[in-house]
Amino acid sequence: MRIPVHHFVRLLASLALATVAFATSSEIPPHGTAIALFDGRDLTNFDILLKEHGLNNDPDHVFRVENGVIHVSGKEFGYVITKQEFANYYLRAEFKWGEGTYAPRAGHARDSGILYHVQGPQKVWPTSVEFQIIEGGTGDFWMTDGGALTGPNGVRVTGPPGSALKIDRIGKGPWNDVAGYRDPVGELEKPHGQWNLLELVVQRDHVKQFVNGKLANEGSEAFPSSGKILFQSEGAEVFFRSIKLYPLKK
Repeated sequence: MRIPVHHFVRLLASLALATVAFATSSEIPPHGTAIALFDGRDLTNFDILLKEHGLNNDPDHVFRVENGVIHVSGKEFGYVITKQEFANYYLRAEFKWGEGTYAPRAGHARDSGILYHVQGPQKVWPTSVEFQIIEGGTGDFWMTDGGALTGPNGVRVTGPPGSALKIDRIGKGPWNDVAGYRDPVGELEKPHGQWNLLELVVQRDHVKQFVNGKLANEGSEAFPSSGKILFQSEGAEVFFRSIKLYPLKK
C-alpha cells in the first residue's frame, strides 16, 4: 500500500517531536503532581514588588493578567514573587517577548529572568540564583547579592553584595546588548514573538536549566539552595504562562 507523501511527512514530524520530548524527559527526575503557581486567572500565589512603588502597589499595572497570560509591561523594574518557598523541584514556564523596551534599557537586548532560591529582604535584586532570560543569552546563570554557584567548568562564582556575576550558558557565542539580538552560534530561543519553554530542575544544591528542550546550563553547590521564585520586569515587555512546579520524589 502506498502512503501519501503528506501523510509520510506528518509521520516523520510526529516522530521527531516524540524524540525531542523523550530526550527532554530523560533529563527530568521523577516528580509528583503539578502545583500551578499561576492558574491563568490571577496572581493570588504571588506578591508584587516594584522598585519605585514598593510591595503590592502596582498603580500602573506593570503586571496584569490577560487571557490566561501574565503580561509584564517592563516599564518599571520589579517582580512577582511566590509567597511560598520551594526546594527540590522541577519548574516549567513559557515566555515570549513583546515589543516594548524602556529606560534604562530602551533599545537594548530584551531582558527578564526567573530568580530562584530567593532569600532575605525583598529588593531589586534579592539574594538568589537567576535563570536569565535575555535576547541572545537565555539560559545564562546570574548569581545575585551573595548567591553562589559552581558552574559546568568547575569554577565557583559568587555575586558581590548588591551586585551580580554571570556564568554564560553552554556553547554561547558572542553577545551584543541590542534589541532583537540573536546568538549567531547557538541560539536556543525561537524567533521573536513565539513561545519558548523554560525548564528548571533543582535537586538539593544541583541545578539544571533547559531552553526549548536543550540543556543550557548546569551548576552545583548552589547557595542558597531553596527559597522563593520570582519573575522579573526589567525594561522589556514580556509574557509568561503555564507556570507549574512539580515536587521531586524522594
